[in-house]
Amino acid sequence: MSRTTPGVRLLPNAVTVLALCAGLSAVQFALSGEYGLAIGAIGLAAVLDSLDGRIARLLDATSKMGAELDSLADSISFGVAPALVLYVWLPDSGRFGWVAALIFAVCMVLRLARFNTLLEDTEQPPYASEFFIGVPAPAGGLLALLPVVATLEFGQGWWSNGPVVWVWTVAIAALLISRIPTLSLKKLRVPAKAAAPLLVAVGLIAAVIIQYPLIVLMTVLLLYLLHLPYAVRRYRWLANHPEAWDVPPKERRAIRRNRTQRRLGLRKPQFRKVAGAARRAVMRPRANTAHVPRVYPPETIVPPPSRTDSRGPRKRHWRRLGLRQNKD
Repeated sequence: MSRTTPGVRLLPNAVTVLALCAGLSAVQFALSGEYGLAIGAIGLAAVLDSLDGRIARLLDATSKMGAELDSLADSISFGVAPALVLYVWLPDSGRFGWVAALIFAVCMVLRLARFNTLLEDTEQPPYASEFFIGVPAPAGGLLALLPVVATLEFGQGWWSNGPVVWVWTVAIAALLISRIPTLSLKKLRVPAKAAAPLLVAVGLIAAVIIQYPLIVLMTVLLLYLLHLPYAVRRYRWLANHPEAWDVPPKERRAIRRNRTQRRLGLRKPQFRKVAGAARRAVMRPRANTAHVPRVYPPETIVPPPSRTDSRGPRKRHWRRLGLRQNKD
């Protein structure tokens, strides 16, 4: 089948529609009191959302309609659905709970609208494609549900109190529309040597997810929050070093190490296989005094010992050395 056939070109849009259905199904599960299934449905929508764009690029089936449909599905699956799940899950939500849910849904829509406008911006620096501006939609939708995940795993606690949940929801909404850079996995490349270990790791992760799905989800979400300072630091470093924009990550690390050594006044060792003491002795700067005669003060000059004493000439120890004396 050719890549240009209508059936193949509809495949990415079909995946997007499936993601939309999964997000809406999360609301139905929440209304039925099955909150574990609601979280799983939003997680499935996140997986499908990460696949539709890659499938479209692989099949050369990208289109303007697909981009608009993807944004619309994301706004419902990761904006409206998590807000409604939180509102239904928390008893006695009240007016403030509904206001917090509205704020989250509106911030999600604004974040997606800004993302669409940045796609058409041709004046961005080369390193901008390695980052998202603000927390992406799938991560934001799952982060908002973190109190539900913690309650399902550990039971009721301070994380399930109404004020804490709604403050958390508003904080995640602020991260969605913020200018904080976050790392993008679209530029991630796996070397050929790491393919086999990576497949083994994927199998182990899948086994852990099957046994402890909620704990794995909590761990991934917390690690994602912890990576934000590193992403900000890396973004600022790239912005201040234009010479590293068009080089691969390995050469960027070399540039950082070189600048760090120069800033600390260090220099690279010239001898790698020499012992530490010998290396220091070789690398220590010495003055060239080979042509300068050594001068001693007169009072420190000691005459050499005489070869004669009171018993006569000093005998050579030729017998000790096993030599024969020459009598001639």
